[in-house]
Amino acid sequence: MPFVTARDGTEIYYKDWGAGRPVVFSHGWPLNADVWDPELLAVADHGYRVVAHDRRGHGRSSQPWLGNDMDTYADDLAGLIDALDLEDVTLVGHSTGGGEVTRCLGRHGTARTRSLVLLSAVPPLMLRTRDNPEGQPVEVFDAIRSGVRDDRSQFYRDLSSPFYGANRSGASVSQGVMDAFWLMSMQVGLKGAFDCIAQFSETDFEEDLRRIDVPTLVAHGDDDQIVPIEAAAPKTAERLKDATLKIYPGAPHGLAGDHRREFQRDLLDFLGR
Repeated sequence: MPFVTARDGTEIYYKDWGAGRPVVFSHGWPLNADVWDPELLAVADHGYRVVAHDRRGHGRSSQPWLGNDMDTYADDLAGLIDALDLEDVTLVGHSTGGGEVTRCLGRHGTARTRSLVLLSAVPPLMLRTRDNPEGQPVEVFDAIRSGVRDDRSQFYRDLSSPFYGANRSGASVSQGVMDAFWLMSMQVGLKGAFDCIAQFSETDFEEDLRRIDVPTLVAHGDDDQIVPIEAAAPKTAERLKDATLKIYPGAPHGLAGDHRREFQRDLLDFLGR
C-alpha cells in the first residue's frame, strides 16, 4: 500500500487515482479516506487526479501516541502534497477534514493551491465561547469523549444516525451507509480518536481563514446535527477573501443519496471554473 512518512516517522496511507489536475480530499472524524470513494470515482472519471489520505491514527495510517493535533494533521497533509509534488491543487475537506485543510493553508500557504472546498466543515470554531455564542457547549464534546472512552463501538453505531440524518422523519439513508460508518470508525485507534475530539471542537481557525486567498466553495446542510450551520459555514464564508456559500436545505452532516449527488455536481462545476 502507498504511504508517505511524516517527520516523526508516522506512516500516512493514501490512495492516488486518475490523472490530470490534482484534487486532494481530507475526511471527517472518525472515518478514513474510503468515505470519499464516490467523490474520488466521480472526479477521477472527469479527468482529474484524486488523492485521499487516512489521517494519522485513522484507517490504515500509523497510530502514534503523540502528534494527534491540528497542527500536525496539517503538516502531514502538506508533507503528502510535497512528497507527491502536486501543484495547482484543489483541497476538499469535510467536517474535521475541513479544519485540517484550513489549517494546512493557514500554516503552509497557498503556493501549491488553486482552490478550496469546505463541506460541513468545523471552522471557524465549534466550541461555544463568549465571542462565539453560536457554538456548542463543552458538555456536548465531553459526552462524545465519554462515549468513545466507555463503549466506542456502540457510540459509533448510535452516532451514525444523526450523522446521516436517519433520525429525521422521512429519511431514506440505508442501513448499509450507517454500517460503513461504524466499520470505518472502528479502524480509528482509541488514542487518536479521543485526542481528535478536542482538536475539531476547540481549534480556532479564525486567523487561518483570513490568510486564505484562493477561491473557496463553502457548502453545508442546514439540518446538520453534528456541526450546526449557525456557527460554521456562513461565518466561514464571511472571513474568506473569495467564497461561494452553498446551503443544502434539509441536508445532514454526512451526505447520502440525492444530497450527495447534488454536492458532486457542485464540486465538479467548481473544479471546472
